[in-house]
Order: sequence, then C-alpha cells, then structure tokens
Amino acid sequence: MTYPIVKYGDPVLEKQAETVTEFGTPELEKFLEDMFESMYAAKGVGLAAPQIGVSRRIAVIDCSVGENPAEKIVLINPEIIRVEGKQKGEEGCLSIPGFREEVVRGQKVTVRAQNARGETFEMTGEDLLARAFLHETDHLNGRLYISHLSALKRDLIKRKVRKLQKAGEWA
Repeated sequence: MTYPIVKYGDPVLEKQAETVTEFGTPELEKFLEDMFESMYAAKGVGLAAPQIGVSRRIAVIDCSVGENPAEKIVLINPEIIRVEGKQKGEEGCLSIPGFREEVVRGQKVTVRAQNARGETFEMTGEDLLARAFLHETDHLNGRLYISHLSALKRDLIKRKVRKLQKAGEWA
C-alpha cells in the first residue's frame, strides 16, 4: 500500500516520534514494506514514518532508489552516535516538494538503531548515506531540513508555502 506523503504544515512533522517497542510482528513487516513502496513511489532515498502521518521512530533508506535491494536500510529507534567531517550539498524533502537548498551535514555518520526483529546494530555511512541518516533522524526528532538553513532562507520557504496553501496548491 502506498501512503500519501504528509506535507510541511502538518503538526506530525514537527513533533518527536514515539519509540517502537514491538518487533517481529507481521504488522511491522507490512508497514516497512509499505514505507519502502511509498518512498519509491515518491522517488525518494529516505522516508521517516511521520512523513506518512505515523508518529513512530521508523525510517527507511535506499540510496539506490530501488535499483539494488542490498542497499535497503531499516532504522527503528535510531540515534546518531558519531558525526565526522562536513559536507555541503543540495538537500530536499518529500514533505517540502519543489524546494531544494544547500545544507551542511556530517561527511561520515554512525547511527545505532534496531532492525525489524528488534536487534540493535550500528552502521556508518558517508556522503549521501550520511546525509540520509541525519535527515531521517531529524524527522523522527520533529526537525525538518529547513531548520539547518539561515533564518532568512527558512522564512522565504515558509512564505512561499503559505502562498501555495492559500492558493489551494499545497494539500
């Protein structure tokens, strides 16, 4: 099942997501499948559960955008444990479609999370994967990438979104 992507302005995107405590259930497996399906349908490399209106600490990432099944990553209750270096690159968000901005993120990032069975693991990613770890974990903490922009750029995007909302083009 493909879920619609929740857009900026929905309160679920700006609150801390709830910790997952049940693992290994058919419901969780189905939800994870649906998250990947929804992410691929939206042509994204990452998707956090709040982006489909579900306030749970779950994110899926696939930097190959469906090309290589081995690159599918499930992060449940993730926490960033190490950030090294810096990279500056263009970043966008499925919940803020049509906007992309330069964002400084860590170059090499280590995340600790649980898999669908509840087993804890650590994984280190560089470049795009490091950016995805930080971006999706931010979502689970109620932060959007625009919080990393200057106040001026952030306000400009917010104003443009409000205009689109008034015109009925942001649903």
